[in-house]
Amino acid sequence: MTELIQQVINGLLLGCTYTLIAIGFNLFFGALNVVHFSHGDVCILGAFLVLILYAVAKAVGLLTLLPPWVWVPLVMIVAMGLTGVLGAFFERVVIKPFRYAPLLMVLVATVALGMIVRETVRLSFPHGSNPQIFPRMLPQKSFIWGGVLIRSDNLIIFGMTLLLITLMFLFIERTKIGSAIRAVSQDGEAAMMMGIPIDQTVAATFFLGSALGAMAGILIGAYNNIIRFDMGLTGGVKGFSAAVVGGLGNVYGAIIGGLILGFVETFAAAFIPGGTPYTDVFAFLVVIFFLVFKPSGVLGEKVYEKV
Repeated sequence: MTELIQQVINGLLLGCTYTLIAIGFNLFFGALNVVHFSHGDVCILGAFLVLILYAVAKAVGLLTLLPPWVWVPLVMIVAMGLTGVLGAFFERVVIKPFRYAPLLMVLVATVALGMIVRETVRLSFPHGSNPQIFPRMLPQKSFIWGGVLIRSDNLIIFGMTLLLITLMFLFIERTKIGSAIRAVSQDGEAAMMMGIPIDQTVAATFFLGSALGAMAGILIGAYNNIIRFDMGLTGGVKGFSAAVVGGLGNVYGAIIGGLILGFVETFAAAFIPGGTPYTDVFAFLVVIFFLVFKPSGVLGEKVYEKV
């Protein structure tokens, strides 16, 4: 039972990162009915922006003037904001020109954008092809409770994820911009006829999704203390898979899909003999299962075409 509880905690942590990435995919699909395949690379870009901001803050002496509980959230928030701006910029430059083009054009454009982001990061950092050391931004203390090892950084990661998801839902449900996002997601043409500015709403959607994804990249770096320029490729595939499992276009489904993949990978590594190297295989088997037997996902709705 102790081992099971330990693996549940590990699955929750892994599912947190997948959930934050999957929310972006669902927001983008709901707003434009497109899949932003470079979203994973944009998420990891947030972690590399933290490296830059950390180096600048250290150079100007900000780290010695402010306590960690002040400068750590400040660096994270600035990195999230910058990543959100970049996400909105990428939508305006790469996706908007193909908004009414065949979906294959958007697919190719976003895949190319992901390659550009990865190579730009690799060439911009010294020895960019090698893993980069991520600063220790979270406390590393741990304690045992009921035979279960609990790390303080795990609690912080879970708490931050829960806080961000709650704030996002409040933003979407209680604000004017959130109402516009929901309207565009339900029927873009009707929303435009009602006077909702489509371009500004889509930009806000990409800002929100990219900022949340940046936090996923930051939390991955803070937990592992190492980031790579190509981590976004795998993270994007897992985040998209979580979005598909939960229901593509349903923000609530992103939470369920992320947790399902997190638990599948964690339990496969812990309880299947020799299963650690095949965690990705088990995760994608679950995705294939949903694609075959429930393509709409856990919370997705079937769309009937009128003829």
